[in-house]
Amino acid sequence: MNRKIVKLQGFNIDTFSMDEACEYILENRGQVVTINPEIIELGKKNEDLKIIINSAELVIPDGIGVQIGLKILGYKVKRIPGIVFARKILENSVSNNLRVALIGSKPEIIEKTVEKLKVEIPGINIVFSHDGYFKDDEKLFNDVINSSPDIVFFALGAPRQEECIYSIKKSLPKAIMIGVGGSFDVWSGNVQRAPEIYQNLGLEWLYRTVKEPKRLKRIFPTLPKFIFSVIKESWGKTC
Repeated sequence: MNRKIVKLQGFNIDTFSMDEACEYILENRGQVVTINPEIIELGKKNEDLKIIINSAELVIPDGIGVQIGLKILGYKVKRIPGIVFARKILENSVSNNLRVALIGSKPEIIEKTVEKLKVEIPGINIVFSHDGYFKDDEKLFNDVINSSPDIVFFALGAPRQEECIYSIKKSLPKAIMIGVGGSFDVWSGNVQRAPEIYQNLGLEWLYRTVKEPKRLKRIFPTLPKFIFSVIKESWGKTC
């Protein structure tokens, strides 16, 4: 299966369906970036992050804003929620005998996450876990590498999680590595995911903003600015 990539604001984005994306990364391994408008805007200001994103083995359109942006440019690409994609990879880990490493969040959250995943995904082989409050990157990276994982999830938020993965990917060339943001908070049961109707409408961001008003500063003016930039990009394509 070959990648079919489109460009949005200078960033590579794959056009796979959910099942195709899972199949592709399980076969080819490497770094997965779950891209959204916030990460794109960060990448515009951070050339190193842009390089990381565009060198990733798979870039899935996580945010509804990315789906809208691609539609403005004439591309019909379905959103692939990162939390759902990551969960599917974990579920596939059992039948494929894959070893899992989880890094991120608070100590009590990562502990609950490991406990719940072992109950909800019988047979999952979690060989390493650590909270996100580590000061010595090199030691943590060596510990992860020495555990010989096939799947590595960093839940540190962007761009920190993407940078960590990029730092160790050459040492784990056969591993699937994904930055999963706040997924551990949900998997641990500490945070409730948006009701299904919000998920289906692509409005999880709205639900979370209502629950956590402080997120408003992250979304605005980032989302309107992003959409305006994409509209300008579309004008350039038609000129």
